[in-house]
Amino acid sequence: MYLLSAVLVLVVAAQHLFFLALEMFLWTKPLGLRTFRNTPADADKMKGLAANMGLYNGFLAAGLVWSVLIGNAAFAFDTKMFFLVCVLTAALYGGYSVSRRILIIQGLPALIALAVTIAFANPYLDATDCCKPAATTATTTE
Repeated sequence: MYLLSAVLVLVVAAQHLFFLALEMFLWTKPLGLRTFRNTPADADKMKGLAANMGLYNGFLAAGLVWSVLIGNAAFAFDTKMFFLVCVLTAALYGGYSVSRRILIIQGLPALIALAVTIAFANPYLDATDCCKPAATTATTTE
């Protein structure tokens, strides 16, 4: 199930790389105009703002890819949680302030990746019992 989690996280990362390309490089091109339902004149006015949004999407993608490459399971899980919650938060705000389509296109994949990661790739839970915390290996010194 760790593999499924990693694949879903990478799907969300790939989406954000695509958003980066749309917003930074294709904003005023036909695909960008169609995707964001802009006119060439409006798109040209917002080109700088769109490039900035694209850069932020690139940071999200980089963080998600990084979270899959981390060798420490607990740190990888925490990093996945952070970046997936960031994506979900952005989707919720975008869905509220811009278009409900954002909730489906950006939010749903992040929510699915988040749920799968929590349920099946959580190093803090015992693998034999999903609801039981994992045993700690910390030792105490007296």
